[in-house]
Amino acid sequence: MLSAASDPIAPTAVMGPVHLTVADLERSLAYYREAIGLELLGRTAGEASLGAGETQLLALVEVPGAQPAPRSTGLFHFALLLPDRVSLARWLAHAAREQTRLEGLSDHFVSEAVYLRDPDHHGIELYADRPRERWEGLVGQRLTTDPLDVEDLLGELADPRTEPFDGLPSGTVMGHVHLQVASIPETVAFYRDVLGMDLTAQLGAEAAFLSAGGYHHHVGANTWASRGAGPPPAEAAALRHATILLPDGTERDRVAGRLADAGQQPEQCGDGVLVRDPSGNALLLAAA
Repeated sequence: MLSAASDPIAPTAVMGPVHLTVADLERSLAYYREAIGLELLGRTAGEASLGAGETQLLALVEVPGAQPAPRSTGLFHFALLLPDRVSLARWLAHAAREQTRLEGLSDHFVSEAVYLRDPDHHGIELYADRPRERWEGLVGQRLTTDPLDVEDLLGELADPRTEPFDGLPSGTVMGHVHLQVASIPETVAFYRDVLGMDLTAQLGAEAAFLSAGGYHHHVGANTWASRGAGPPPAEAAALRHATILLPDGTERDRVAGRLADAGQQPEQCGDGVLVRDPSGNALLLAAA
C-alpha cells in the first residue's frame, strides 16, 4: 500500500455497473452478447442492461449517431473480473475461434488481462486475478505490464479449439474502472483524501491506482490520452457513470456527506447519489 486514506471508505466497497452511451444499440448488443459473452438482463426503448448470471455489469443508452469521444477525459476501460484463470482461458479460446479483434494481452503481476474495444471504441479489459497472497502489499513495487504467456494460459484447457463457451460465468464482476483524467495529483486527492480509497501504486504524474480493502485497484487513472483535454461532448459515445457499491445506505450517505463537506453538491439518482471527480467523471454511490 503506497499511502492510506485517513478516513477510509468501507473495506467491502467494490465497483458496480458501468453505464455507457452507444451509437447503435442493436450493434452493441450483438457485440457484447456474441463477442464478450454477456447476457441480456433487460431492455426498454433505447436502453439495455447486460450481465453475468443475475449480476448487472453494464448498462447501455443509445444516442443515435454518437461518435467516439476525441481525446477527452472519461473512460479508458472498464474491467470485467472473471472468477478464475480457466474462465479467462476459456474466453480467450472463444475469442481466437471467432477471430475477435484484440488490442493487447498483458501480465500485470497481480493479474492476467486481455484488452479490446467495442464498436463505439469503449475500452474493455477481461482479466483474472492471481491469488491475493502473491501480491497483497506488493502492488506499489510490482504492478507492471509484461507480455501475457498465452500458451501457458491456454494450457488450462484440454483443447482450446473445442473448449465450450457458454458466455461469461456467474461470479464475473466489475473488477475495476480505469479513467482518463486531467491531473493525477487532483485525482489522488479526490479518491484518497475525500472518497477514502487507499493509493496502492503511482507512476509519477501520469497514472495512479486506488482501492478499498487492500485490493490492487478498483480505480485506475491516467493522463496518457487526456492531457489538456476537457470532457467529451454530450453527443459522444462515452462513459455516463461508473458505480461504487457500498455495503449499505449508511455508508453511502457517509461518503456522500464527505463529498458535500468538500464542496460538491451530490445529486440524488434513484436509490444512489451521483458525484463527480475533478475531471468530471461521474460516479454513482449506491448501496449493494
